[in-house]
Amino acid sequence: METHGRLLNVIDIEATCWQHKPYGPGQVSEIIEIGLCVVDLRTRERTERHRILVRPAQSTVSAFCTELTGLTQEEVDTGIGFAEACALLEREHRAHSRAWASWGDYDRKQFERQCGTARVRYPFGSRHTNAKAAYSAAHPDLGARRLGMDGALQHAGLPLEGRHHSGVDDAWNIGALVLDTMDRDAWPADEGRPQ
Repeated sequence: METHGRLLNVIDIEATCWQHKPYGPGQVSEIIEIGLCVVDLRTRERTERHRILVRPAQSTVSAFCTELTGLTQEEVDTGIGFAEACALLEREHRAHSRAWASWGDYDRKQFERQCGTARVRYPFGSRHTNAKAAYSAAHPDLGARRLGMDGALQHAGLPLEGRHHSGVDDAWNIGALVLDTMDRDAWPADEGRPQ
């Protein structure tokens, strides 16, 4: 049994995207990859990384999206459905009971929107931390600026591991930024951080 609040799920998603709006008839942005990094808040290390490919139901992967994320239509066609992906997050990664973080609020809002549209149970609990805001608060030299993940890695002197805009790699890199924020005693205490 995991100690309450010891583990944190760091989530980063990739979604179908297009270079220009409007996207085309019936095209909506849908999650096609869920990257997950588990951070042990007590030992202060990244302990797991997972990738869930999600098959889109109402959109296709554009050439622009493939260039950005590296994901192709053929690859995401091998993924699981969105409802199954949400159930997997709950079942295998305790998403409903474990605190979680993402870089900004885009990932949280995309899950909320897509769960509502697809009538799928939202897989996460209420303990979400905007890691971008926490990082900015930990670095007064940034002022009001909120850096993107790649800019924050450069600011922190951390390497970009893997490919930017790969959900699994971005989640892993965000996990490193969470740990940097913790090292500065700036990770929000109400998110289950061990005392």
